[in-house]
Amino acid sequence: MVDVGQKPETTRRAVARALVKLPEEVFRLVRQNAIAKGDVLTVAQIAGIQTGKKASEWIPLCHPIPLDKIDVRLSLDEPRHCVTIEAEAATRAATGVEMEAMVAAAAAALTVYDMCKGTDRSITVEEIGLVSKSGGKSGTWKRSGEEAAQQPDDKPPQPMSREPRGATARKMAGKKTRRPARQPR
Repeated sequence: MVDVGQKPETTRRAVARALVKLPEEVFRLVRQNAIAKGDVLTVAQIAGIQTGKKASEWIPLCHPIPLDKIDVRLSLDEPRHCVTIEAEAATRAATGVEMEAMVAAAAAALTVYDMCKGTDRSITVEEIGLVSKSGGKSGTWKRSGEEAAQQPDDKPPQPMSREPRGATARKMAGKKTRRPARQPR
């Protein structure tokens, strides 16, 4: 690994993005939260967060660094039938946080594939890349042609809503939303 011991600690932030293209039927099932393995977007979000925290275990020469923030947001892009994943990582350290954001986006994308592969294996993971980074000696960098990456104090974009299930669907159908009380044993 590169020796970063003499570098000053600075606030650093990175945003990475990945795209998972889905066949039309798989996209519909994800939107309806009807994939057999469960809630694709939530499981992928958790996988991205978990893996972003362990980037140095995935990438052999990546420094283990303390994270101040790791956030993974997934949204559905109906016209393109894809899941867009944006991962943001932040730290105060002597080295950058780009790999943490990239690993989080990649792991979330691979999790979408894993959750959906039983329905159709033609799913593709595409466009994993750094969107922006700030902090450190090299300062701020933004991928050309990208919209401005979300700043830490901004509200995250709202994911596309899915069709209701469970209590929400029963409520919307005018049925009781409470389940029967458990009987004492």
